[in-house]
Amino acid sequence: MAREQSITLTVNGREYTRTVTVRTSLADFLRDHLHLTGTHTGCEHGVCGACTVSLNGRSARSCLTLAVQADGGDVVTIEGLRDDEGEWSPVQKAFFENFAVQCGFCTPGFLITAIELLRGNPDPSEEEIREYLSGNICRCSGYQAIIKAVQAAAAAARGQE
Repeated sequence: MAREQSITLTVNGREYTRTVTVRTSLADFLRDHLHLTGTHTGCEHGVCGACTVSLNGRSARSCLTLAVQADGGDVVTIEGLRDDEGEWSPVQKAFFENFAVQCGFCTPGFLITAIELLRGNPDPSEEEIREYLSGNICRCSGYQAIIKAVQAAAAAARGQE
């Protein structure tokens, strides 16, 4: 019999309390319990990065993180990147404007990871961007548009559009 536990998380600024089995991944919790389907599950081994969310300000593979491990935490998913007026974040805008989205499956993980990078390094080199995003896999693109989008978002944030 599966053991259950009550957890409370703040997800995209809203607090949720749910009872989950202790083996429920954070990805499954977000998708199945909160119906936030923007967090994608690809490999379910932490390799592809599609399931990346922000957990307490740091990117985390939600397929490898148990929901009970995130209890009390603050989670931001792709759905939480828009501002209060529904406007895209600057990084989302840069991805759109630089054609860094093809099928879109990997995009949520790339966006969360890029935002974390730019929060800690507002002027990353191309090499630093490539290294930071290396844990995210895109099967559609050659990555160049993604790199350009992160560079554009960094420049915009520095006022150098």
